[in-house]
Amino acid sequence: MLIVASLVVLAVLLAWPVPRALARATALRRAPRAALVLWQSTAVAAVLAALLAAPAAIPAIVGRQMRLSEEWPVLLLAAALSGLVAVRLLLSADRIGRGLRAARRRHRDLVDLLGVPGEGPDRHMRVLEHTTPTAYCVPGVRRRVVLTQGTLERLQPDELTAVLAHEHAHLTARHDLVMEFFTVVHEAMPGFLRCDEALLEVHLLIEVLADRAAVRRAGAVSTGRAIVAMAGGSRPAGSMAMGGGTRVATARIGLLDAQHIAGLPVPLVAAGMYAVSALLVALPLALYGLEIAELSVV
Repeated sequence: MLIVASLVVLAVLLAWPVPRALARATALRRAPRAALVLWQSTAVAAVLAALLAAPAAIPAIVGRQMRLSEEWPVLLLAAALSGLVAVRLLLSADRIGRGLRAARRRHRDLVDLLGVPGEGPDRHMRVLEHTTPTAYCVPGVRRRVVLTQGTLERLQPDELTAVLAHEHAHLTARHDLVMEFFTVVHEAMPGFLRCDEALLEVHLLIEVLADRAAVRRAGAVSTGRAIVAMAGGSRPAGSMAMGGGTRVATARIGLLDAQHIAGLPVPLVAAGMYAVSALLVALPLALYGLEIAELSVV
């Protein structure tokens, strides 16, 4: 039962204290892509450990030889426990997915009704008559990039280039699916295990990734100015926006051109995070494989 206990402990650790510790490790934000992979691997490993804990207990209960005619209740119980975890995930995915897509569909229809097509070749752009500088994208098959008239009037051309590069980065990389995955896992967990700070940190990392795309297109100075100008903009449900509040904007500006993490080059630390990510996903699979390696069904 040692391996079963290890899987249970691993699932709890990866669902509760580890996300809270990662959320406090703000230096990792300087390598946003690697940090996001680390967050994803943590979530996937937690789900795998929870799913595999019950099946891994079968050899400890029935021995190394399992007679299906006699031990089927144990097998059924293990399947039920794993099924419970899977059902919670599926129900969460269905609820979150339906809600997001309905919100995007309604907002896209509203934007198409009230907005006017933007100038240029981008047929997905819409401009709304509003004075507050705001920019966001509505992901999906019928994607939209939405700007307000205030954005076009107040931003310099290079800042506007940064804003558009930011929003197109969200759409191209499908950052909405990454955020949806984390939201599904978050909502599927019992309330006492949920970590709101984890969702906020993942959202920040996604924004930093889009900011880096804007820097490559318009430069760090223009991108920083754009972030400040758009900080007060709103973000409709289901969308991804350039704005996010003064506090978040300050954090993002400090991450536009990070070169070191704890005195080490960012690529070196990122390589370490990728390695840890791979180990995290492999660990529950390896533990489960060790437990059932000698199990035979007769």
